[in-house]
Amino acid sequence: MVNKRNTLGRGLGSLLGSKSEASSNKIFDEIDINNIEINPNQPRKEFKEENLKELSKSISNHGIIQPITVRKLNKNKYQLISGERRFRASKISNLKLIPAFIRKAGDNEMLELALIENIQRENLNSLEIAISYKKLVDDLKINHEELGKRVGKDRSTINNYLRLLKLPPSIQNGLIKNKIQMGHARALISIDISEIQIEIFNSIIKNNLSVRKTEELVRNLKNKKEKVSQKIYKKSKDIEKLESKLSSFFGTKINTQGDTLKGKIIIPYKSTSDLNRILELLDII
Repeated sequence: MVNKRNTLGRGLGSLLGSKSEASSNKIFDEIDINNIEINPNQPRKEFKEENLKELSKSISNHGIIQPITVRKLNKNKYQLISGERRFRASKISNLKLIPAFIRKAGDNEMLELALIENIQRENLNSLEIAISYKKLVDDLKINHEELGKRVGKDRSTINNYLRLLKLPPSIQNGLIKNKIQMGHARALISIDISEIQIEIFNSIIKNNLSVRKTEELVRNLKNKKEKVSQKIYKKSKDIEKLESKLSSFFGTKINTQGDTLKGKIIIPYKSTSDLNRILELLDII
């Protein structure tokens, strides 16, 4: 069942529709709510029941101010593009008909529209955005720079979100449940060992650590690790003597990493002429 009605205001129609659809006298349809299915690629995964109930009461009292947006699958079947929160609340209110903009959209376009709509409304948490970015990159076969152009973000921002997907599942779940912020997660990403990441994650929750405190904790941990590493790989007297001889030969301070069995020699240079001088000593040029 589909009925035609007029709507006041622009809302999402100005974003998703044509210029005529953005006008104050936009015609939209009223669709049987049971003929609409959820978009499986909807980026948003968490809907708080309390907030849905509050919205449901508002819908019961005032109706739906902003129609949802759907695409037509067949004669009496539609799929949601945007407005899932309103859709769910309308079901709680036992609405039979729901106002909706109907537009043509392919699968990839649907995912993109759903993502952009949610980001602009600031409804997604950081991990949901990361998952959506990953799906867009994979499904649309685009690079991070192109994705940034499509969603209005620079490449570094896209990369920061996608790096969240490398975190252990328990920490990712913490982001979804808003137990930690993206700033916490970014600090944890810089740690290589997942067990230590989880340990700090638990400490963040237990001690209610701020992002700044977490960054400080991670920084101190790295400094401690570096000191231990330096202690473990303390240079032998033989290596120190070798460095001294090499430094005299090349006329610059030579550094080595490793021991007499395995390692590397680092020969620094200050300019192109200095590099050429070193290459001549090596009889390369």
